[in-house]
Amino acid sequence: MSTNLNRVIVSVTDLASSQAFYVDLLGFAHVATQGDMSILRISAGLDLNLHQRPTTISDAAVALSFAVDDVDGVCASWAQACGVIIDEPDEQPWGERMAVVRDPDGHIVCLVQRRDRRFSPEQP
Repeated sequence: MSTNLNRVIVSVTDLASSQAFYVDLLGFAHVATQGDMSILRISAGLDLNLHQRPTTISDAAVALSFAVDDVDGVCASWAQACGVIIDEPDEQPWGERMAVVRDPDGHIVCLVQRRDRRFSPEQP
């Protein structure tokens, strides 16, 4: 049996605000909006669906993580738009530069920028 992730569905309270975050800031392609659902293309074979409905935010729930080319630039743009940044961009021991932000609904989103070095248990 083969199992692949083909879509992630995020509950949002306002499609327009969430689309601005995921399309304008992160660069996902808007595929379609059908009623209370907006379909965004993350990559070939992987969609992000924004479903407008009541949502309950929890820091203990699932967090999304996306690779970006310039984590500092994305965070600067998000801060300029009055977005919430939980953790500013910083180097991580596993070889990524990472920041943690909240999307317009307060969901946790990790933004990572891969560096040349790879994770190794020997690294300090």
